[in-house]
Amino acid sequence: MYQRFVRKRCAQDIEVSEVDPVVRKVKMEEVERMLASSGLARCAQESLGEYIALEQYFMAENVKLALSLDSMEQDQLTTSMLDDVFFIVKKCINRATGSQNVDCICAVINNACTLLESDFLRVFQDIVKAGLPSTYLDQAYSVIHSATGAKLAGTDTDKQRQMFLAFLNNAESGGEYITRLQTTIQTDLSSLQASSTVSAKQSEKIRSCLTGLPCVQSKLKAVLDSGLTALRTSAVKPRIKPWLDSFCSSSHNITEEQFSDYSANDPWVQQTIVNLDNLLKSFKSGLTVANFDSFVMIVASEVTVQLEKAVVKSSFSRLGGLQFDREMRSLSSFLTSVTTWTIRDKFSRLQQMAAMLNMETLAEVEEYSGTNKLTPVEVRQILHLRTDFKPEEIRRLKLS
Repeated sequence: MYQRFVRKRCAQDIEVSEVDPVVRKVKMEEVERMLASSGLARCAQESLGEYIALEQYFMAENVKLALSLDSMEQDQLTTSMLDDVFFIVKKCINRATGSQNVDCICAVINNACTLLESDFLRVFQDIVKAGLPSTYLDQAYSVIHSATGAKLAGTDTDKQRQMFLAFLNNAESGGEYITRLQTTIQTDLSSLQASSTVSAKQSEKIRSCLTGLPCVQSKLKAVLDSGLTALRTSAVKPRIKPWLDSFCSSSHNITEEQFSDYSANDPWVQQTIVNLDNLLKSFKSGLTVANFDSFVMIVASEVTVQLEKAVVKSSFSRLGGLQFDREMRSLSSFLTSVTTWTIRDKFSRLQQMAAMLNMETLAEVEEYSGTNKLTPVEVRQILHLRTDFKPEEIRRLKLS
């Protein structure tokens, strides 16, 4: 601030005393050299160096303390370390911004990014790497309810399960925290630039340091994706597979009378929807909105994969194909109703399988030429499931 005052007064005096612009420029350069080599400048630089080292130590130690004191309140979906760590980081960067020194601001931002990428991310990686306990399926529902209804307590296995879900929420919410932090820094930077405290070139230097924050954000996203994959493997697939496998035990080579009975009392899809609903409800209270939507997408994806496998093990009459179309649409409608995300594309292959199983004649298969989600080999495989279609006629079809 003092240097800006001296620079401003000297510029005013030089402008009055010198007419030649070249001379003015030379004299201002002399002023800059004088300021840069002054004892005040050296003292300020030393103080800033000591401040940066002190700020780095303060940030590292307090983040370490926040991680060690991590806890989860009964009405929260995330743990305390998330708020604590980002409060500390934001406080430190705000202090550095108050110095109005570009090198100081950049140093603290770089230290913050390094700390988030190392100590902070390591906790997430360790929790996700540990995964869900092997006995998860036996007590999954009760564990998820307890994770949101009581403090962390009980066995080590219960704590591991609860922390796994909480850290999925931490990872998802952490991305939002980073976005808000970056927005705050950019707002402060704009204020400094508007007041002529920093130049456009200096502002660009600070912005280049901010690229470390999106890097942390992308690594958090990778941890979240890895955790959701583990959740699919441990909690979703083992439950959904037997539900969808039971499709084969429900005959789809049916008569008109059976088709009418199925319309009133479906032997398979109603119970499957009840099972899926129970599974989704048990997780909804323990996940953030975004993570729950991701979980629904995982369930929808697994449903379609397992149902495709079950379909090719069955045989169909035309009415059975129509029944399958009803069942597939019921599943799609149910899953669409529990999320704000689009589910329809997950069922696109099943929709075409149902359409082919519901055809009156093989000639109708040409309607799907060019827009089919299925390969020619898969189309023939599906058509062979119809008990009334002759194999030699299927082989003669020209598919593209």
